[in-house]
Amino acid sequence: MKRRSSFYPTINTHFKITVMKYFFKIKRKISLFNKTQFKPLFDKNIIHGNVYVYKNSEVEYTNSSRITIKKGKFIFNDRWAKNDPFPSILVLGKKASLTVNDTFSIYSGSRVYVNKDANLILGSGYINHNLNLSCFDKIEIGNNVAISENVSIRDSDNHSILDSKHIKTSPVKIGHNVWIGMNVTILKGVTIGDGAIIAAGAVVNKDVPSGCLAGGVPAKVIKNNVEWK
Repeated sequence: MKRRSSFYPTINTHFKITVMKYFFKIKRKISLFNKTQFKPLFDKNIIHGNVYVYKNSEVEYTNSSRITIKKGKFIFNDRWAKNDPFPSILVLGKKASLTVNDTFSIYSGSRVYVNKDANLILGSGYINHNLNLSCFDKIEIGNNVAISENVSIRDSDNHSILDSKHIKTSPVKIGHNVWIGMNVTILKGVTIGDGAIIAAGAVVNKDVPSGCLAGGVPAKVIKNNVEWK
């Protein structure tokens, strides 16, 4: 069985899905994981609900991983242009779970790793191109979110500083109706409140209150009582 590179040593893949290009010669976007199509290929105990993938996608998971779509659908490696060539990868480790509460899209060029025993929860909305998401404990994203290009979201430092006060891993929570600009980095232990806006290029290492605009390195509140649509 193929293992991922040493950069992600916690992932031991027992089962692998590679989306083959010829599926898309007839239909560019196709449901691979629902109950009516390709049923013999996939374990219904692992995948529940409608998952749609575009070509140039790779999905890997273990026998104990779970993908659950509660409502709507999950669209992975989505694209704005028909001939977008950029691939995406989704990897779930042992006992890792991906839960989607409503329709959610992740666009091309994305790397999403849900590591051993970790939980990634998505509400509704989308994340644009070149997402880099690594979940080692819990990352939760709310409803009606708009997350722009080149965003990084991590809930772990992956390494320990030799200081008793250092916490290596801590959950990340992004609230409802949040807009995150391009090139933003969101680090461990952060909660972003409902209706918040994160300006382009910000590094978020502390909580951001609801209904405010935050930006900078590190991110600070720039304006309160903001709204967006």
